[in-house]
Order: sequence, then C-alpha cells, then structure tokens
Amino acid sequence: QVQLVESGGGLVQTGGSLRLSCAASGLTFSNYVMGWFRQAPGKEREFVATMYRSGSTTYADSVKGRFTAFRDNAKSTGYLTMNSLTPEDTAVYYCTADPNTLSRNQGGRYWGQGTQVTVSS
Repeated sequence: QVQLVESGGGLVQTGGSLRLSCAASGLTFSNYVMGWFRQAPGKEREFVATMYRSGSTTYADSVKGRFTAFRDNAKSTGYLTMNSLTPEDTAVYYCTADPNTLSRNQGGRYWGQGTQVTVSS
C-alpha cells in the first residue's frame, strides 16, 4: 500500500533552517503530485507547497521566498527546505500525494503521519 513517511522535524531557533523529507513507497512516485501541509496547535491544517510531476512548485504566500520544495523521483522522496523560520512556522508538517490533482483545501489522497517542527523565539 502507499506509505508516506516524513522526517527531519525538530526544534530550531528563530531564523534557523530545517529540511524535511517525505519518503514514499507503494507508488510510482513520478506519477504523483506531492504536497506539503502543516497544522499548528488550535488551527486548521493549511497548504504549504505543491510539487508537480514536472518539478514545478507553488507555495503559500506565508512561506514564499523562505521555503523551497523539491522532489527526487529517483529516490521517491520529496523535500521541504525551510529557511528564516519564525515561531509562526511551528506546526506538524505533513506530506501528501495524489495521482491526479492536489487541492490546496483538501490535499491529496494519501497522507503521512507528520513531523513536528518547533521554532523557539
């Protein structure tokens, strides 16, 4: 079955950087649209970035210019590099995948378990 496993979260100070990974299995990775979402305490899950099959990307305005999403089809892995982190970026980060399309509201068909990112002030 399809599995998405995130890793790379942790505790970082304001202004710091982290790189998240999303390792996929049970699917032909290159055929799937991948995305990153996050959910902060007490808030709804929100869109962060999309990585299209072509490699092109889109971002939420809140992370544009600070976060970079990319995919390595040979490794069946997606990545999210996060720079200039602030406490407002504290959340559980999830990756999602879909064979067709990925909605900014609902994400894709498959989800990982999430990885915690905490940014201290």
